[in-house]
Amino acid sequence: MKRFLIVFLCLGGFVCFTQPREAFGQASTQGGQRLFMQNCLICHGQTGGEQRAPAPATLMQLSPDAILSVLSTGVMSTQAQSLTDDQKRSIATFLAGRPPGLGDAGDAKKMSNQCSANPPMDDPSAGPEWNGWGVDLANTRFQNAKDAGLSADEVPQLKLKWAFAFPNGIDTYGQPTLASGRVFVGSDNTFVYSLNAKTGCVYWSFRSVAGVHTPIVLGPGKNVTPPSGQGAAKTAAYFADMKSNVYAVNAQNGELLWKAHVDDHPLSHVDGAPTLYEGRLYVPVSSWEESAASSPQYACCTFRGSLVALDANTGKQIWKTYTIPDAPKPTRKNSDGVQLSAPAGGAVWNSPTIDAKRHVIYAGIGNGYTEPAAKTTDSIMAFDMQTGKILWDAQDLENDAWIPGCGPTNKGENCPEVVGPDYDFGGASMILKTLPDGHRVIIAGQKSGNVYAHDPDKNGAMIWKVNLAEKAPTNVGLIVFGGAADDNNAYFPLTSGGVAALPLATGETKWLTKLEPAPTADPPRRGEAAAATMIQGIVFSGGWDGILRALSTIDGKVIWEYNMVHDYDTVNDVPGKGGSMGGPGPTIAGGMLFAGSGYIGIRNGIPGNVLLAFGKD
Repeated sequence: MKRFLIVFLCLGGFVCFTQPREAFGQASTQGGQRLFMQNCLICHGQTGGEQRAPAPATLMQLSPDAILSVLSTGVMSTQAQSLTDDQKRSIATFLAGRPPGLGDAGDAKKMSNQCSANPPMDDPSAGPEWNGWGVDLANTRFQNAKDAGLSADEVPQLKLKWAFAFPNGIDTYGQPTLASGRVFVGSDNTFVYSLNAKTGCVYWSFRSVAGVHTPIVLGPGKNVTPPSGQGAAKTAAYFADMKSNVYAVNAQNGELLWKAHVDDHPLSHVDGAPTLYEGRLYVPVSSWEESAASSPQYACCTFRGSLVALDANTGKQIWKTYTIPDAPKPTRKNSDGVQLSAPAGGAVWNSPTIDAKRHVIYAGIGNGYTEPAAKTTDSIMAFDMQTGKILWDAQDLENDAWIPGCGPTNKGENCPEVVGPDYDFGGASMILKTLPDGHRVIIAGQKSGNVYAHDPDKNGAMIWKVNLAEKAPTNVGLIVFGGAADDNNAYFPLTSGGVAALPLATGETKWLTKLEPAPTADPPRRGEAAAATMIQGIVFSGGWDGILRALSTIDGKVIWEYNMVHDYDTVNDVPGKGGSMGGPGPTIAGGMLFAGSGYIGIRNGIPGNVLLAFGKD
């Protein structure tokens, strides 16, 4: 019988699933966090008000190899003797934000497929591009016909052109950015790459402090002077890592332009894509603290989500606004003598949406960690672009204070008295659309399976609400990483196994296609969790079963699919394996489609480490 670990997704909050232990053989951040909380926090946290060993924040400054050495043969080897080698690697991966043993294996200079030349890049906006999370400022994830270079009739002709493998990777979270005939993509192995879109040869790599989950955002770099003083970059590439560091690098050669730190909480991170607009970079901040709170030795809870505005030319902070206005204060001590605090939560782990008409930024806000949950949690929030002031917030679910593992039969030391369902907006960005009659709507998909339409011109007043959970193949129709929209409908993948189309004006279901999982693993993985991606007439959805599907927007019929779960011969001669899709969806530009394959972040995902490039046959 398989042994299982309980793994908690900490990207601002999600439901709790079991995960086969084998999936963590190459070191998992999520599994390592749980192991650290169970085995190490009693000494490396606050117990009875006394700090008995280096705090987690101190340990997180060490390299993964140093942590693994201490656990395996160093001063902590006795305390860690009950852990397997894989478990020690997972703890090191969690603390350092990257796996041990990587060395320079991920460096482009060590790869066999280096491009023979690096010609000057064209202006990214001058040619076909998919830039950032949602392809446009409104986060529609709809690629226009000119930039797509791919029609609905041509989709059945898509064939795999090449595969690139991330060395030591098992969780392919980075969404590819496409511009100037290049692919820019981050990875959990801490390297960001620039590749040739047609051939997959590698131009350069940049190594960040921790893994990079965010898409790369490109923008003008003419006013950004690099530390080398060799002249400004023509184009800058912006991204963030899982240690709350934000970077700007020269898109031409990967040279660092600036680096900024946006949150000092030791468990904070950035996994929602920053949004670039008019010389400012808007960065959403999330955390791992929600899962840490499941340990009675953890002083729950002090993290508040935020949105940070940085000067894109210098990285200097312009403003920072917390989603929960009140700072946490001490409340009580639990029976272990650990001081507890509140309020906390409200993480932001979706990419902000720009309203250029009103100079407003919209973001979906996470659940609370402490009770009572703040009134701004599980809400859609509007920020003044200039000052960061909260203009309004529309709370779509009250009293959602949630910590992994808590429930009616588990009233742990840090558990809320009334445990919420964890139905926040997750990684699903707000979609801003204008209806044919001129009215505008914000479309928001929630983990409950509810889809909401709010009026951005009436302080977020609700227009309609539809519960897809009632119409889904099972009783749960969770929406995790969001949908896409054309001028008529919004389309949402469901983790219960299906895709639904909703008219923007009414929300009444146009169609709902049930998708049965492919028998690619035992047990079969059901569900569509990755963000939807669109071109005219087609919506793409990636599943837990590792199948990438294209559905007709007319009737939801599947017209093309590709099974990614197998081994690949890769252009960089690194062993490659495909797996589940979850998190980012595919991206499309210049007649090609790109998809990351391999995602174990939540539920029973199939590991993988490849970026796949498809083109017309």
